[in-house]
Amino acid sequence: MVEASELHGSFVLSSGRTSSVYFDKFRFLTRADLLRDVAHAVAELLAPGTALLGAPEGAAMLLVAAVSLETGLPVTVVRKQPKEYGTRAQVEGVVEAGAVTTLLEDVSTTGHQVQRAAEILAEAGADVRRIVLAIDRGGADHLRDAGYDVGAVAVLRPSD
Repeated sequence: MVEASELHGSFVLSSGRTSSVYFDKFRFLTRADLLRDVAHAVAELLAPGTALLGAPEGAAMLLVAAVSLETGLPVTVVRKQPKEYGTRAQVEGVVEAGAVTTLLEDVSTTGHQVQRAAEILAEAGADVRRIVLAIDRGGADHLRDAGYDVGAVAVLRPSD
């Protein structure tokens, strides 16, 4: 996963900082062999008693689908904004009140997007017990400071 996704050059990160190292999540999320391996590794990090998997809208949806297939657990997806038509839902999928939930994210630099998804899931009734990152690029620090239990398949903190 790391070898496939690590790029060198000049990149602007989601935080606005620049870096000479970038981890392109699509380089492992779009290869069946790597996605299978990452899904297996993530499945081993789920909170005990997990009954529901969650992901913020975006590329993490590929990861949560793969982990769902690995574990047989149902999925919920947190939209960035409520849908403007139909159900007008911000949380897609069934969230039973108190469902022990593990929220998944692909690469996290700041942790802000996945924290917002965790807050929205909690408002919907989920018991978000753990957040699992495929690659922690610094986001876990913020999430832990916010009180979340965080696991990561890989922790990568390039110096720039």
